Amino acid sequence: MTRHHQPRKGSVAFSPRKRVAKETPSVSTWPESDEAGLLGFAGYKVGMTHVTALDSRKGSPTENMELSVPVTILEAPPLVVLGIRAYTKTTYGLKTLTDVLANDNLDDELSRKISIPKFEDVESKIEDLKSRIDEIADIRVLVHTKPKLTSVPKKKPEVLEFGVGGKSVAEKLDYAISMLGQEINAQDVFEAGEFTDAIATTKGKGVQGPVKRFGVRIQYGKAARSGIERHVGSIGPWTPNRTMWTVAMQGQMGYHKRTEYNKKLLKIGDESEVDLINPDGGFVKYGFVKNNYIMVKGSLPGPSKRLVVLRKGVRNASKDATAPEISYISTTSKQGV
Repeated sequence: MTRHHQPRKGSVAFSPRKRVAKETPSVSTWPESDEAGLLGFAGYKVGMTHVTALDSRKGSPTENMELSVPVTILEAPPLVVLGIRAYTKTTYGLKTLTDVLANDNLDDELSRKISIPKFEDVESKIEDLKSRIDEIADIRVLVHTKPKLTSVPKKKPEVLEFGVGGKSVAEKLDYAISMLGQEINAQDVFEAGEFTDAIATTKGKGVQGPVKRFGVRIQYGKAARSGIERHVGSIGPWTPNRTMWTVAMQGQMGYHKRTEYNKKLLKIGDESEVDLINPDGGFVKYGFVKNNYIMVKGSLPGPSKRLVVLRKGVRNASKDATAPEISYISTTSKQGV
């Protein structure tokens, strides 16, 4: 008699499966780039629709044919560079050396989020930063969002840290200084056809049982007749006399930070083109897009109105980054009528 062998149900790649500490995602890894500029951007998830686009993938069975493609819309108003952050290398990794914050061109609502120094001498702090260039291992910028320009019902901006591209630390610093207090649009960071990584907090589903959370098999026979079919048959052996962490059990499901790699940008539009994507009656649970937007192929983590960070791809060296030809964008009502 042969024993039945089967892979375990559910992935153990993510642990612990608990609620994320903060909804605004932080990015710990940035790709290397010789071109001076931001390595990411952020936008608010609007919803999904579909477009008709030409398949430009080499060797695809549908190459040069028109396909119906599901897309996600992100509303992406300009980001404002509010500060420069310099890192120094220590035996414990990168540590913050100093921050330089801008005094002007900042959102009035930013004071809801952080304390803004009113009388900081920016010029002298920049000169001090330049004089300590040998101590600096990396330069990043602090940016804040402008949610008031969107249909998201909030005033308080999010503050994010983005990596900066450049051939050297000095080049990164020069770029950061030139953009301090300035606005940056999605068109300045990405191009249509480019592959990016989407980082966001997933939709929260609360406490769920092991069947929904890990996909374990529902019990049958006597267990089902006893009314306890939606549970794990065994939570472990006698030895070792403890329950392993890999055992599927109930707990928090969703509201985790997740990264999806190689999401293709099909279109980057400005506020003059919002009529091309706004459906009749607006997007469900969001409303109408009023500002710059980004069209991403496929789905993205999180519900509507959640902030999504797009990072330049770190695994797309062999991807074909050609801009697709879009012939139709669906604007039919998403209200189910």
